[in-house]
Amino acid sequence: MKNYQELNSLELDTLREIGSIGTGNAATALSSILGCTVRIEMPEVRIMGYNEALEWIGGPEVVTAGVLARVEGEIGGIMLSVQQLDFVNLALSRVMGRQVSSYEELDELDVSALLEVGNIMISAFINALSGLTNMTIRLSVPAFAIDMQGAIIAVPMAEFGGQSDHIMAIGADLICDGQTVPCRILLSPDIRSLNFLLKRLGVLDER
Repeated sequence: MKNYQELNSLELDTLREIGSIGTGNAATALSSILGCTVRIEMPEVRIMGYNEALEWIGGPEVVTAGVLARVEGEIGGIMLSVQQLDFVNLALSRVMGRQVSSYEELDELDVSALLEVGNIMISAFINALSGLTNMTIRLSVPAFAIDMQGAIIAVPMAEFGGQSDHIMAIGADLICDGQTVPCRILLSPDIRSLNFLLKRLGVLDER
């Protein structure tokens, strides 16, 4: 069994390519709901420890919104779309015609819209992964949370921390009508799924 620390350069490059294709697919799907052409700059895909990932997206005490879904089917794990305030306001301005100055101002309709945006992005990412690997992959009903980032990421840590203390973190800038906003997606497949995924892609080195 391999964990993230044991991956070789080819396996890591393959995961990065999955992250790049999945994020591009998510940006295309986002275009339809926002009603604008969404371009994505070259995403940065990194394998990091949970604490390092937290610092990379702004720190554990930064309050943010997150859409979390469980990955099920032939692979299992957790997928999280982090919605920082710039992203929230881009989505709300396009979908609801308004913006907010803090998460406390979000009402029930705002939350519903942001949940749908996050769900569309996550689903598009997983659909790309499913198409690449010819695997059956499902998502649970997504959940929306507003909390400190440390508390939000505690969910995958609690779920898989005993198997690995690393996570695949994907970051890119989304550009819509000249406005640039950060986008962060975290993917944490369980160790069984990580191995199965790499075998399916034909790159697992079982030395």
